[in-house]
Amino acid sequence: MPPRTLYQKLVDSHTVSRLDDDNVLLYCDLHLMNEYTSPQAFAGLHEQGREVLVPGQNVSVVSHIIPTHPTKIRVIADTASALQATNLRANCERHGIPLFDTNDTLQGIEHVIAPEHGMIRPGMVVICGDSHTTTYGALGALGFGIGTSEVEHVLATQTLVYRMAKTMRIRVDGTLPAGTTAKDLILRIIGRIGAQGARGYVVEYCGSAISDLSVEARFTLCNMTVEAAARGALIAPDAVSVDYVLRRAPDIDDAQRPAAQAYWETLRSDADASFDLEFAFDASDVEPYVTWGTSPDQVLPVSGHIPFPEDQMDDAGQRATERALSYTHLAPGAALEGTAIQHVFIGSCTNGRIEDLRAVADVVRGRKVAEGVRAMVVPGSGAVKAQAEREGLADLLVSAGFEWRQPGCSMCLAMNDDVLADGVRCASTTNRNFEGRQGRGAITHLMSPAMAAAAAVTGKITDVRKLEPNHV
Repeated sequence: MPPRTLYQKLVDSHTVSRLDDDNVLLYCDLHLMNEYTSPQAFAGLHEQGREVLVPGQNVSVVSHIIPTHPTKIRVIADTASALQATNLRANCERHGIPLFDTNDTLQGIEHVIAPEHGMIRPGMVVICGDSHTTTYGALGALGFGIGTSEVEHVLATQTLVYRMAKTMRIRVDGTLPAGTTAKDLILRIIGRIGAQGARGYVVEYCGSAISDLSVEARFTLCNMTVEAAARGALIAPDAVSVDYVLRRAPDIDDAQRPAAQAYWETLRSDADASFDLEFAFDASDVEPYVTWGTSPDQVLPVSGHIPFPEDQMDDAGQRATERALSYTHLAPGAALEGTAIQHVFIGSCTNGRIEDLRAVADVVRGRKVAEGVRAMVVPGSGAVKAQAEREGLADLLVSAGFEWRQPGCSMCLAMNDDVLADGVRCASTTNRNFEGRQGRGAITHLMSPAMAAAAAVTGKITDVRKLEPNHV
């Protein structure tokens, strides 16, 4: 057999049949659903009189539309959103599909819940009607988003007509400097290769800097790879990710572990496998990064200055820069650092895990949210929320002036009642800074949790590395 990449091994092991040179019928180990991409799929299924083929390999979560106000009983006030949640519950009950419902204590964001409960294992194919399903590549699973019609096909057959992707390898060696994180690394990568730089590719990350990342940091990296238009992101499983999985998978008992681990050790690209495209980065060059525009690739080191439209390489780049600056109300040549913010949002499937909240607490400890700033922390799941409360992080953040809210997607996107007003500038740990993403006319600056925390306590975009040492 010719040498294969990890991506090719995963596809080969799940191919039910080859349809033509470019397409296969792919078996899906796990299908995650949410309230906004599943209703039409279920309706189509019922119109044809079909049942869900394998209910136990489907899991549903209410996450995008749910309010996060700090109340014990959550009620979705918006009529259309409430109907989406009600329909999902009814469909799951009808077909016997597990559901993390509105007031489930373990409810949260699908891409946080699934791995923390041991649903994701190396070698799986995991799909969801949400683009950030690429998150699961951190554990050596092929995850990717699908459309509504594809959701219906998966419900009926547990398979998917899948178009093969090209392969890209991104090697990152060296050591991330103090004050930088996986979020800064992925923003740097997207800034270099562009928001369309990985279109049509599944990206495999490798190198010493990747091996040094925690699993939660790897989730952040793979999650945001879709912002370079990638169709997937992968990191070969190693001792770090295998330990993460086994600690969350009680169904893999002592008798099964040797076989599972032996298989997982095969999940890596062959030494002489070839990739269609390759990039290399030095982690030691990474600074804290912050977006200045309305696309994740419109990003700079925090020490940078806003670009001039006329300095762009082509007319399209010039027009994109002009439009972004018009929307964000930033002046060409101005320093990014020191830009005043009015809101801070910490959460999302990118940065709503316990490791992220610990990083925020480390910056905030002994400090207060700046006057005139509203700062929100939304845990990624009920389990993350409970852990943060046990560790005292929630009390610390509330004492500093942060709002401590219920889990959910919240202000990552304006699909619930956590919405920014026109003109409000937000330091955000989310994954997208599109026009209107956090509210009509709202301005989003993507950054790491530590950088968002620094913005919260200073009232402006601040290099977290410059804060006075915290001795509290």
